[in-house]
Amino acid sequence: MKCILVTLLIACTTAGFAQTAPAAPAAPVKDPVSTALRMLLPGRAKNTVGAIDAMPADKFGYKPTPDQMSFGHLVIHITETNNSLCAKVADVPAPKVDELKETDSKDKLLAAAKASFDFCTDALSKMDDSKLGDSVELFGGHQFPRAMGALGLASTWADHYAAAAMYLRLNGILPPSAQPKK
Repeated sequence: MKCILVTLLIACTTAGFAQTAPAAPAAPVKDPVSTALRMLLPGRAKNTVGAIDAMPADKFGYKPTPDQMSFGHLVIHITETNNSLCAKVADVPAPKVDELKETDSKDKLLAAAKASFDFCTDALSKMDDSKLGDSVELFGGHQFPRAMGALGLASTWADHYAAAAMYLRLNGILPPSAQPKK
């Protein structure tokens, strides 16, 4: 378990997110993986939702290249991934949500992304490490230990924010984590 926690912390630090990570608990914790996810979530939610909010509504159709997804599609992907992985790792039902479309308004997509992070906050509050060895279906229907979903969740938060930040920068907008301290 200590190895998994160290891996999560190293991955997040090397992804440039150390400045937003809360301080680690001083004493050993009962559920280190669950605790680490709960520690990472507020900063990842703040930056990702901030990035979505920073993108002008008329740029949600923006694609860096023709083969890449639009920014609106990225927001849908973030939302669906949060809902699915948080449900899987916490062993709770995924929320019932309306299907989103790339053509939906910025307000609707932003609200859905916020709701997905709120769902993750609620789901992860119920999580402990006792089921991390259980087999669950992840990533295209393959069976993995639930711990793989937890690692995947932490890495997708970093990946999704990095992608959103790139879309912002390509449009001349400074992403939330690069904003000067106030």
